[in-house]
Amino acid sequence: MPEPLNYLITGAARGIGRGLTRHILSQNHRVFLIDSNLPELTNTTAHLQKLGFSTPENFKTSHTDLSDRPAIASAVSSAADYFSGRVDVLINNAFPTPHIWSNSASMGSSEVDIMAEWDRKVAVGLTAPFLLSRLCIPFLTFPVENRKASPGTIIHISSTRAHQSETNHEAYSAVKAGLIGLTQSMSVSLGETHKIRVNAISPGWIHVEDENEAGDAEGRKWENGLTEQDHQWHSAGRVGKVEDIAKAVEFLVTSDFVTGTEIVVDGGVSKKMVYPE
Repeated sequence: MPEPLNYLITGAARGIGRGLTRHILSQNHRVFLIDSNLPELTNTTAHLQKLGFSTPENFKTSHTDLSDRPAIASAVSSAADYFSGRVDVLINNAFPTPHIWSNSASMGSSEVDIMAEWDRKVAVGLTAPFLLSRLCIPFLTFPVENRKASPGTIIHISSTRAHQSETNHEAYSAVKAGLIGLTQSMSVSLGETHKIRVNAISPGWIHVEDENEAGDAEGRKWENGLTEQDHQWHSAGRVGKVEDIAKAVEFLVTSDFVTGTEIVVDGGVSKKMVYPE
């Protein structure tokens, strides 16, 4: 088994975040989970316990609104206490849900408070990663003897939507593109001053309909809801799995000469030219 590390993961109660948490725990690491969705966080706690992981021995949760800056500071303090001052890996994964993929209001819409929607998505998806990274510096650089991954590392979960957009997804695309810029800048700033590495992972279609409370209740499997056409759309021959992101995380955590980069995990879709039929 690899050396046990301490992971702080945001948006950890469902989707990619939950799958990453489960995979990381299976590798004998410890995880501090942050999420704003209390029912999903409670369900994930039960899900992990059914798999044999216990709290607080293996993991701990924090119900935190990442648009609330004092709440973020409190959560980081709790994580530092839980990890006895040492954070090895910070994974900024959270983004406000629902309505990530459903059509959001158009820029000219007067039916919803589109600016409130914009402000929340930017606050949770971009400002929170910046603030979390700043607050975690003392714990990512906490001196520990024989720590292979020292200092710690930061991973931002961006998206291929940073490069390819859909109608009425301005906030999502802007936030994810912002994370790429933040990754580049932070890798230089934190590298020069603290030797902290900062990288980004940009997932494409990672199917996670089974990674939530409803999926657990219905007994969904990863393949449920996918068609052969969905798989064939990908040059790799299938839709993505949480495990694909976990492998990218493992690479970035253990590769101490890699910083400031973006790893695209999309089965080749973003390289595919598409013409109208």
